[in-house]
Amino acid sequence: MKSALQRWKMWWADFRRPLHSAPSFSKALPDADYRLPVVLSCGDDAEGWPQGEFVRLVPQGCWIRIMASSELQHVLRQLLQCRPGWGGQIAVCISVNPQQHTQHSALENQLHELRWQIGVLRRETRQALPLLITIRVAGNVTLTATPLWQVTTSEAGTQIWYQGQAPQSIEQWLAKADSTVLQQQVLFNSVERGFGQQVRQIFTAQHPDVDAVPPYAILSALQSALVQEQPDSLWRQWLSRHTTLQSVAGWSANQDEYAQPDFFLPLLPRGQGFTPFRRVLPVVLTGLFVSAIIAMSCSAWHNQSLIRRIAFDLASYQAIAMTEVAPKAAAVAVLREDAAQLNHWARQGAPLYLGLGLYRGERLHLPVLNAIRSWQPSPLHPHQPEPQPTIAQLDSLALFDSGKAELKSGSTKVLINALIGIRARPGWLIVISGHTDNTGDPGFNQQLSLKRAEAVRNWMRDTGAIAESCFAVQGYGVSRPLATNDTSEGRETNRRVEIHLVPQADACQVPDDTLLSSRDGDGNQHLTE
Repeated sequence: MKSALQRWKMWWADFRRPLHSAPSFSKALPDADYRLPVVLSCGDDAEGWPQGEFVRLVPQGCWIRIMASSELQHVLRQLLQCRPGWGGQIAVCISVNPQQHTQHSALENQLHELRWQIGVLRRETRQALPLLITIRVAGNVTLTATPLWQVTTSEAGTQIWYQGQAPQSIEQWLAKADSTVLQQQVLFNSVERGFGQQVRQIFTAQHPDVDAVPPYAILSALQSALVQEQPDSLWRQWLSRHTTLQSVAGWSANQDEYAQPDFFLPLLPRGQGFTPFRRVLPVVLTGLFVSAIIAMSCSAWHNQSLIRRIAFDLASYQAIAMTEVAPKAAAVAVLREDAAQLNHWARQGAPLYLGLGLYRGERLHLPVLNAIRSWQPSPLHPHQPEPQPTIAQLDSLALFDSGKAELKSGSTKVLINALIGIRARPGWLIVISGHTDNTGDPGFNQQLSLKRAEAVRNWMRDTGAIAESCFAVQGYGVSRPLATNDTSEGRETNRRVEIHLVPQADACQVPDDTLLSSRDGDGNQHLTE
């Protein structure tokens, strides 16, 4: 947070600073859609530019002049404010001309400051900002009127670049076996040993507080002209130490302007620009991010609602005592619905509004099942059917003579009592069944029991004014004994006439309807007299 605040303060200070101390600087810049390399030139070469020129456009790219090396970071920040799409195509070129310096310490301090600025700018802009280092030596000793360049890169190694010719390796260049070429190569080697290695060490040495800035390329030049040469320059000092000569006419440079290494610009990164895809990409990514946040928030809210609902159902179930059967059963029914829903989601997958990695239903499933298992319903009392009393169970000897089917004259009292019970339940089917013991022929006994039942029916029909459709008669003979026929008491019990009431929808409605006989054991009401 602190570093971000400091960075904002630096950018704000640069925003308020006049752009490169020249009102025409921004106007001289190419358009925002310019995609060729843009090189910020600082160091000793700044003195070789025409007076008042800050931007130089060439077919290979654009050069921007920085008068003071300390202004590098400010100019770059303000440049990105004007052209924010240029970040990927900007490079920095630092010129170190030993003929323009007299003290090693001052030169090293200047280069260390530039290293710190470039490291800071790389972190702030998150751009590569390739570093070019140019070292120029001028004078007649170079044996060339046109600048001759020796370029060293990590990819292509060391090559010789000369105007109008393709780049050559050192071996190809020396293969000419020309004395001038050999002298120039010796001079290149001297520049490399005397200054190139030291400059490279300054930018690449490990330091705990400053990032290393390895050069993208080192360009050494032999040329005839150089402005503002110092009489006691570092170059003269180096030559004097190694040759023991104090002054040679060819060591001095001609005072004239010189060109920048435009040939190297095509090897620098070009701008990618903002294609339609790149323009819409941030919008799409922002929309996706916002949609993802909304979806995650909705999923979290629905999961919290699910947890609260099931927790409430569990708490409601636990709050009801086991003795309260009906409320407890209702609470269990709710838990069973919850368990069914959780089980469905466990098998089929959680719905989208609960998903996105936030579903927590699997943690709720087991507590719900345990709560359902803990319920022990009270045993239900089986429904006891009401007794079905028999209206009358009449002794055959009290109604009939032995072997006869005609009613005795003294049987009226018994039949009247049975008739009173029947009339108390109107609308029921009256089933009269006759039974005998096992004495005699079974076929005869069956017919005898049927006729006795018919005799009782006829009496009740005539006496009680009950429609014949309300009756059903059956003769079972010896097939349904109540007791054993091995004793006289048992045989007496088995000789009987039973009257039962059976609920039947069509009973006693139409006098001419044929009465349906009840099946074995159909009696739903049995009244015992």
